[in-house]
Amino acid sequence: MRRPDPVPLSHPEADEAALELSAGDGDAMLDAMIAEPCDSTDSQVSDEVRQPILATLAAPAVIPTSDSPAPPVNANITAAITATELETHEPVDKKPLKKGLIRSIMGGIAWLIRGTFCLVSLTVILAVLTAIPILQLIAFGYLLNVSGRLANGSKLKDSLPHLQQAGQIGLASIAIFLAALPTQALAHLESVANLINQGSEQATQMRILAIATSILMTAYLLWAWNRGGRLANYLWPQPKRFLKEGWRWRTWRTVPDRLWEFTTNLQAPKYFWLGLRGAVGTLIWISPSFVIVAAFRNGETGLAGLVGFAALLLLGLGMLYLPMLQAHFAAENRFRALFAVRTIRRDFRRAPWAWFAGMVMCLVITPIPLYLLKIEATPREVMWAPCLIFVAFILPARMATGLALRRARRMPEPIGLWKNISRKMIRMVMPLVIGIYLLFVYVSQYTSWDGLLTWVQQHAILIPVPFLNGV
Repeated sequence: MRRPDPVPLSHPEADEAALELSAGDGDAMLDAMIAEPCDSTDSQVSDEVRQPILATLAAPAVIPTSDSPAPPVNANITAAITATELETHEPVDKKPLKKGLIRSIMGGIAWLIRGTFCLVSLTVILAVLTAIPILQLIAFGYLLNVSGRLANGSKLKDSLPHLQQAGQIGLASIAIFLAALPTQALAHLESVANLINQGSEQATQMRILAIATSILMTAYLLWAWNRGGRLANYLWPQPKRFLKEGWRWRTWRTVPDRLWEFTTNLQAPKYFWLGLRGAVGTLIWISPSFVIVAAFRNGETGLAGLVGFAALLLLGLGMLYLPMLQAHFAAENRFRALFAVRTIRRDFRRAPWAWFAGMVMCLVITPIPLYLLKIEATPREVMWAPCLIFVAFILPARMATGLALRRARRMPEPIGLWKNISRKMIRMVMPLVIGIYLLFVYVSQYTSWDGLLTWVQQHAILIPVPFLNGV
């Protein structure tokens, strides 16, 4: 498609058309920039046919020679090219990069704080369960499940189930404690006013304020829990939304269903059943302890001492496999897995050093310092306090046994001289590890509050509670 011939510039109409083109659209301006200057002869301008823009740009450059002069160049094109070549490129703005780095650092710090809070909340919940009879089996089943998850190949971050729910429960507990403080303060002022003047007007006012504050705080907590129970829900109650939706039934009708779903997701019956079977199987393995208790009850002399010593050897033989068997049982979720010694021996062959590290962590590093807390009994009202320390020590031990089995089951069959040497070295050292553990158990029967029952109540392999009964 060709453009029409332009009007000769020598006529007045051409001047008016040029002015209109200069104020027109972008194509007319480009045509004016790349058009060649007109000759002084009007007839030559009128006879020329203008080429299209793309054809002009694609035309080969004409190299000037001595015979042919260089074609004229429009000053506008020269200025545009010069401005383009001389244009300085500004450096990339580094502020968004810095903002992204700061945002990542702040996000990492928030994740660390949130994860630490959830882990502390989980430890406190397990400690409270450990201090309550029967419910102790739930805590024991959870600890077994942690080692079983790791033995099945789970990642470390996935080995602690219900961690987020534990954080929500911990946050709700703190919120209840803080919300109860104003009511308790007003109730205290009421009691003081009654002591000074029984039935006074000030005491009545304090009682009314305490009741009103209690109702207000209860509504505040229920509204926060209805919106998710996160930290932001406690800090900002959204008063406009509360006035708009808080009085409607549809706002609260799903609360019972969500509460039931949250409770069932905790899987307490599953952990109770796992802990019950694990405790029964563990008691079967440590049954020589009952013989030791019966033999040492009337002193360590004569035949009773020999029987007790033989039972001690049998107990040590069982302790060589019991921690790993518990992890294997939790991984398989079968009661017979607690007695699959051959399977555990094959796992030992694949990763002897991981086995050794897990056993040292489970029987020496974490449980032995806890015997200091068993010297004097704790009142039942604060039984959860020493249980908190016990759970905090035993949880890493369970994770260590699970990691050892996971390592063993990822390794191929052992081949080579170094593997053979490693197995023999660990087999020589393991009796020493078991001997150190049994030595502390033996001494604890004279220092522990439970006395001889410490042979049965071994927190390293059973429920992590310091005493069978508090004061």
